[in-house]
Amino acid sequence: MIFTAVHFDLDGTLLDTLPDIAAAINAMRHDLGLPALAQDTIAVHVGKGSETLVARILGLEGEPPEPAHHARALACYLDHYARLNGAAARLYPGVIEGLQRFRDQGCAMAVVTNKLARFTPPLLERFDLLDYFDAVVCGDTCARKKPDPAPLLHACTLLKEPAETTLFIGDSINDALAAQAAGMRMLALPYGYNEGRPAHTLPADAVVDTLADAAAWALDTAMQGNAP
Repeated sequence: MIFTAVHFDLDGTLLDTLPDIAAAINAMRHDLGLPALAQDTIAVHVGKGSETLVARILGLEGEPPEPAHHARALACYLDHYARLNGAAARLYPGVIEGLQRFRDQGCAMAVVTNKLARFTPPLLERFDLLDYFDAVVCGDTCARKKPDPAPLLHACTLLKEPAETTLFIGDSINDALAAQAAGMRMLALPYGYNEGRPAHTLPADAVVDTLADAAAWALDTAMQGNAP
């Protein structure tokens, strides 16, 4: 199979943003009079968007939060995250090499993330990644977030490429389920968050060590498909 397009998750796939997320969560908890949490504790609750993250973190104190309390805490978290966005984040090894290899293969490329639109392009631009992508689909672009397939299918529409020849690369069960529902092949990276579960448990076509390895896998798959 020749892939005509590649979609990428952002947090835990292209960038390690957990330090910024954890700092913003703990700043929120400080404002609420709650003790700080370890970064590893926060990590297992990342993946389904800010609203779910804050609800899960508040739920650690006991009962699920009341809607008004959740709304105040969410606004507090988002204010802190806006200040911290990208400050302590870092590129994962092999990301630039992998993006360049996919570009050299002629693939259209999109970011499909559950991160809000107010944070995503500035973060990509901060790390000189934005120009690699032909489309960016954020957590508030569509009515539903991953693991729903709607954001991936919307990216297909923007790129004018079918899901059948699109590869999705991510790090979590949300990514794997969204790709599966959209009818896409999917590669998993082992260094992301995945709500505390190992990458090899995901329903993915393969687990690859880096984005550069993902590009090599895609090229090998294309060559095998063209073999006589």
